Amino acid sequence: MLIEKLKLTIKKLRHEQFGQSSERGALLDQLELQLADLEENAAQAETAAQMAAEKIAVPSFERRKPARRPLPEHLPRERIVYPMPATCPCCGDSRLRKIGEDVTETLELVPRQWKVIQHVREKLVCRACEAITQPLAPSHPIARGRAGPKLLAHVLFAKYGLHLPLHRQSDVYQREGIDLDVSTLADASAATLMPLLDAIRSHVFAAARIHADDTTVPVLAKGKTRTGRLWTYVRDDRPFAGPDPPAAVFFYSPDRGGAHPEQHLAGYAGLMQADAYAGFGRLYEANRKGGPIIEAACWAHGRRKFFDLARLSKAPMAAEAVKRIDVLFAVEREINGLAAQERLRVRQERSRPLIVELESWLREQRAKLSRNNDTTKAINYCLSRWDAFSRFLDDGRLCMSNNAAERELRAIAVGKRNWTFAGSDEGGRRAAAIYTLIATALCRARHSAVYAARRTMPNGFGMARRCHTGAVDRVQGSPIPFGIVWSFRASRGRRVGGRSAGSGFACRARTA
Repeated sequence: MLIEKLKLTIKKLRHEQFGQSSERGALLDQLELQLADLEENAAQAETAAQMAAEKIAVPSFERRKPARRPLPEHLPRERIVYPMPATCPCCGDSRLRKIGEDVTETLELVPRQWKVIQHVREKLVCRACEAITQPLAPSHPIARGRAGPKLLAHVLFAKYGLHLPLHRQSDVYQREGIDLDVSTLADASAATLMPLLDAIRSHVFAAARIHADDTTVPVLAKGKTRTGRLWTYVRDDRPFAGPDPPAAVFFYSPDRGGAHPEQHLAGYAGLMQADAYAGFGRLYEANRKGGPIIEAACWAHGRRKFFDLARLSKAPMAAEAVKRIDVLFAVEREINGLAAQERLRVRQERSRPLIVELESWLREQRAKLSRNNDTTKAINYCLSRWDAFSRFLDDGRLCMSNNAAERELRAIAVGKRNWTFAGSDEGGRRAAAIYTLIATALCRARHSAVYAARRTMPNGFGMARRCHTGAVDRVQGSPIPFGIVWSFRASRGRRVGGRSAGSGFACRARTA
């Protein structure tokens, strides 16, 4: 029994989704050493039986050749026509006539090109009064900075979207003959983005329903790193055919105290889909200032607890629970993207009886198990929050899971493996600002009906989901070095926006 318990704990630690911290690594090493001793003692009595066990024949695997897909049609074509001989190689006659051609296409990469843009302001003098006139100097994203807006956009996206630390970018540019120090690249500040960030935040918190989640981020401290948090709040109305575009906003905090989400959501009241984090508790109080936030629990979290037990310890009750929950998710897949009223109707007809039956079954199984059983803990997690778990039955706008927020945190999880840690609390806040912009751009890329994007980045590199980043847009007269193509509703009486310089794409806002 002890060996099985240790195995389950070790497997849970190994299957953590976003890697392991140093504390969990130390615990894992201790548990594996203890497990090794126990298994060595138990293996002595079974060695002979294992040596005499029958060999299992494994059939050979025949790999199928992948189907070759045609190259993208939107790419320009360059024809290289190979010269033909002037005479027939068979008889030597010169009367040759073309009857067709064979074309073989290969994909080629054109290296990016660097250029220097000279902003010329001519001086003119009046021959009558000798007055000198000159056009006003153009505004730059960074005062007295020599990096153009497209270069700044590329640096920011490469760091936070492609997870390339600045020192690696500096090395890449140096190999291309461009000497850009890390200190120069670090000038790509998020300060000039604040008007656009404020507009995105207003748009997210104007929703009737949001998703919330957080993740850890290492922050540099004296002689060590400490654990900060990045919080995300996502607006995504596409599951119930909402007309407003999706967006995501990020915040940084030095710890996971409940005061931080209270501050982030001070002006929000409505539905919130989140995990069972205790720090959200005060947000759900009925006497909360500004109105209560209504909790909607995440079925993916509840299912995951049963799934881990079914996969790692082969618990039959857990497997049955997973099977029952999967039936509910199958119904959700059928109604994804339908109007809220239609989703509500289908849930009342098909999902509600399944939920009632599942609750009754969970209570029956719990009565058969001991209090300290792992399956009992998974059942208690669901039953103790049953009102929040079943709330999606009465509101067609709600989803069964909080996957929308978890998807936005994946980029941070990947990024931590590359840039390792944030340099300070200010660096964490700057990262949250840039992640807000990039995550919202990628949300808009997936919202293809209203998202117009270029096929390549300004430097010529293709970008996943065709996210255009690199134009200069103006929000309230402030240059924005990130050409995010997005339309959102601003507050009444307020209009911000501007056409991107020379790119042919706009970053605009329209009043409600």
